Amino acid sequence: MSPAAIFASPIATTESQKVVAAVPMKGPALAIGSPATALDGKYQSLISSLDHTRTVEKQMLDRLLDGATVLPSSAFASVHVCLSPPEYESLAQRLSTLLSQLFSALEPLGTLHLHNVSDAISNLTSELTLTGFNLLTTIPSDGDLIVQKPAHTVGASSASLPLRRRVDPERKASKKALWTLSTPSTPPIDPEALLTDADRQRPETCEPAVKGAPRRKKACKGCTCGLAELEAEEIAQSKVVLLDGAESGQTVEVGEDEKARLIAAAAAAPKATSSCGNCYLGDAFRCSSCPYRGLPAFKPGEKVELDFGMDDI
Repeated sequence: MSPAAIFASPIATTESQKVVAAVPMKGPALAIGSPATALDGKYQSLISSLDHTRTVEKQMLDRLLDGATVLPSSAFASVHVCLSPPEYESLAQRLSTLLSQLFSALEPLGTLHLHNVSDAISNLTSELTLTGFNLLTTIPSDGDLIVQKPAHTVGASSASLPLRRRVDPERKASKKALWTLSTPSTPPIDPEALLTDADRQRPETCEPAVKGAPRRKKACKGCTCGLAELEAEEIAQSKVVLLDGAESGQTVEVGEDEKARLIAAAAAAPKATSSCGNCYLGDAFRCSSCPYRGLPAFKPGEKVELDFGMDDI
């Protein structure tokens, strides 16, 4: 049986079977304009051409320059600046400020489109290069200039860290031993062994002053317990022995009234003098007939008085 050929009629393509290809969406864009380009319609035409393929954020140039608007970092795939040629020329003094903001707002490999730019701006190329952009097109006489942000900005690469050398424990211990105050062979010293019995005794407190009671010590320099006043009162009320200088060594007890009279007379009397002038220095400087022999040394002109407390001297 011979093979039979089957012919099928072609299926007509209907209008409902047509496939429409979807337009791919691009990254978000930023459109920057000015009142001049908004009036002549160029800014609206730019926004209309971008709206079909991406989301567009709209800003005015003066708000960016005055700091009224802060652009987010790495948020736009493309930035489009639409100004008039005179506005580009007036922007020359603040061009670096604007470019640094746009560079930060672009994501890596994002593009910056300068529309209606002319070659009248002499420092435009240098400012773009200093900011970090790569030129994709040359500056036309009247048209668009496209630059791109590099994938990695300067300073973004990770810096190599120096490897830390491993410390030898023995070397570290020997270095630490150089600054120790004692060697390992030195036995430790017990600080309690350095104290004596006198160091361990409690200091005696100053007892309250009682007149006529025995005392352990004299009044200290800054006495606050009343002992200093008590000692001064006892000295003022003590009995004084006046030596007449006779060969028999007779002494006369002086009362309080007589003592006051003698003190006043001594203050008014002229200073005592001697023929040799050395009587006040002591027995080593006195002659054999000196009336002051046996008396302690005194100041020139001072009357010699002995307290009963000096009987044991």
